[in-house]
Formats: sequence, structure tokens, C-alpha cells
Amino acid sequence: MTRKFARFTLAAVFVLSVAALAQNANADPGLPAAPSATPAAPTAASAPDPTLTGAGSKIGTINIEQAIFASNEGQRDFEALAKKLEPKQTELKNMNDEVEGLKKQLSTQGDKLNEDSRGALVKQVEDKQKKLERSVQDARDDAQAQQNEIAQRILQKMAPIIVKYAGDKGFGLIMDTSNPWPQGPVLWADPGKVDITKAIVDAYNVQSGVPAPARPVTTKPAGTGTGTITKPAPAATKPATTTPPPK
Repeated sequence: MTRKFARFTLAAVFVLSVAALAQNANADPGLPAAPSATPAAPTAASAPDPTLTGAGSKIGTINIEQAIFASNEGQRDFEALAKKLEPKQTELKNMNDEVEGLKKQLSTQGDKLNEDSRGALVKQVEDKQKKLERSVQDARDDAQAQQNEIAQRILQKMAPIIVKYAGDKGFGLIMDTSNPWPQGPVLWADPGKVDITKAIVDAYNVQSGVPAPARPVTTKPAGTGTGTITKPAPAATKPATTTPPPK
């Protein structure tokens, strides 16, 4: 079965101030706290003024999603999760094929059946359709929970690296570009001048000690010029929604 992919988000808006992130990174439990999910005004996302060269005066961007997924650890763990969920995908595909087969039978033979036989077939289709839809939703919820666990675990270890890099390079604010504007706070930014995603990924790979995968996972470029994560989505089989003929 062809594997489909779904984009995931860690937060609607993830604006990291160096001071706030440093405070949260030093705490033992939890993750760096994200501010309110209300998008910032577009004016706050403008490129940093080149005249501001003092320490802590620069504004930078990072695609948190891409950083997590592009890290060696992220690629390894998401690929392992995809393999783990393959049996469930196969199970859902078989359930979907069964429903489609019954619907085809109903369509081609329904008018030849007596009322009782046709009614029983219609009920069978409806029951299996509902069971399939519940199974798909349960599988999606389970996959999302496991994907989030991986992302949060990596983010917790990546946060101190972001703090150190931002402090060393004189950044006073780091903004997340995982969500393109207007869903995210950044209207426009020049990745070549302000984006620190690759630098953070490189630093994280060194610290984690996880080797690069033999077959790197590619990322899909977003329209704003920053990358966006794609990752395996289990339960990709879409249940049939055709309404059976009336009894």
C-alpha cells in the first residue's frame, strides 16, 4: 500500500524568546513553554534591522518541525514508528477492501435479491463501514500520540542547544516558522540571513551521537521558503463513504 504522509505541528505559534527559553530549559520536567497561540502582528516578523549589531539585538528564525524531523534521531525514530505501524495499515486496508467488496456485491446483485437478503446485506455493509471508521480514527489518534511523544522528547533536548546558539550569536529573539503566515507569526524572512535551523540540526546531531541514516528522509519545501515536516501517517486508508442504497 502506498504510504501517505501528514504534516504535524508542535504548536500553532512557537515564538521563542531567548530568556524565556533558557529559563524553561533549565527546569527538569516538561518542555519550553510556548506563548499564547494568537499570531503575532506581521510587523513583528520583519527581517532584523542590519544596523542592530549589538549583542542580543538580532532576530532569528527556526523551523522547529523541520529541525526535529531532519535530525538524525528524528529520522531514525519516525522511520521506526512507520515500520511499527505498518501492520495496522495493512489491517485497515483489508477492512476497507472488505467493505468495498460488499458494496460492489450490493450494487451488482442487490436488485436480484429478495427483500430480506438485500436488507441483511445492507446492514452488513453499514455495520462494517462504521467499524472501519472507528478503527481508522483510533489508529490515527494512537499514531498522533506516538508522533508527538517523539517530537516532544527531541524538542526537550534540543531547547538548550537553541538557547546556547542564540546567546553565542547575539540573537535576542528566535521565531518559529513551522507554520506559514497567517497561521504562523512570520510574514517574510530571508532564510539565508536569519534562519538557524540547519545550524541547530548540525549541533544536535553532534550532541546526540546518532549516526546519519543510510537513506535520508526528504522534506517538502513550504511556499515561504522554509521547510515543512512530512512524516508517516498510519491509518492512511480512507474508509469508503458511499451511502448504501435504501432498504
